[in-house]
Amino acid sequence: MALDFLAGCAGGVAGVLVGHPFDTVKVRLQVQSVDKPQYRGTLHCFQAIIKQESVLGLYRGLGSPLLGLTFINALVFGVQGNTLRALGRDSPLNQFLAGAAAGAIQCVICCPMELAKTRLQLQEAGPARTYRGPLDCLAQIYRQEGLRGVNRGMASTLLRETPSFGVYFLTYDVLTRALGCEPGDRLLVPKLLLAGGTSGIASWLSTYPVDVVKSRLQADGLQGAPRYRGMVDCVRQSYRDEGWRVFTRGLASTLLRAFPVNAATFATVTVVLSYARGEEARLEGDAGSAALAQPSSL
Repeated sequence: MALDFLAGCAGGVAGVLVGHPFDTVKVRLQVQSVDKPQYRGTLHCFQAIIKQESVLGLYRGLGSPLLGLTFINALVFGVQGNTLRALGRDSPLNQFLAGAAAGAIQCVICCPMELAKTRLQLQEAGPARTYRGPLDCLAQIYRQEGLRGVNRGMASTLLRETPSFGVYFLTYDVLTRALGCEPGDRLLVPKLLLAGGTSGIASWLSTYPVDVVKSRLQADGLQGAPRYRGMVDCVRQSYRDEGWRVFTRGLASTLLRAFPVNAATFATVTVVLSYARGEEARLEGDAGSAALAQPSSL
């Protein structure tokens, strides 16, 4: 179990460093005004942020996911591995259930972390900024709105994470088996990257509209009076004002981000686990236990 958590930490760091610029673009596209849009699309958003704020602007709010996602990934891979072992049989249904359980549990950390990240990504740059960092952001929200404010968007986060993580681990397991990911294969790392990246895309596609709603709820009230009374009201107002396309806003940058982030995450986790298992096998003299350790079938 300790190896599950260690590998998850390593995968989390790799994923955050690769994907945070894409996430910044996604959030800004999701919450911009339909009447006065600041960005014309994904590429324009990238260019505008770099021009106005330098490359560091793409990494605004990095502290929150770097701290949070490292622990979240450790939690996710630990819970998924232990749930799968508890279910007893490695079947597609159990892969989905184990992933869904991991996704639901990590929402307790994920929701406040993403709230802080969203607020930091959207605040104005310079000395007039409202928040000094993720902890200061959450502290201010707690003082003003209490525990309910810190957990704003929890229902939509649960609706997003529970099924998406089921799809995530199920897709990875199916692809690694189909691609024949075995120790000693000279194409092992490319296969792991392909399986991990594709799993991330499938996961996001399965629940992306819910993510748009979550981002809008968590950004609500940052620039003016709050607009939404809850998740259903957010869906109704967004659809009425902007049509169904609003629920796909930012999808391009999300999918661009999903492949490299999840490729890096899953490949790192699998390599760390395989190396650790190989060391155990070497120390114990048991060559049979040095097989590729896939996080979805521990």
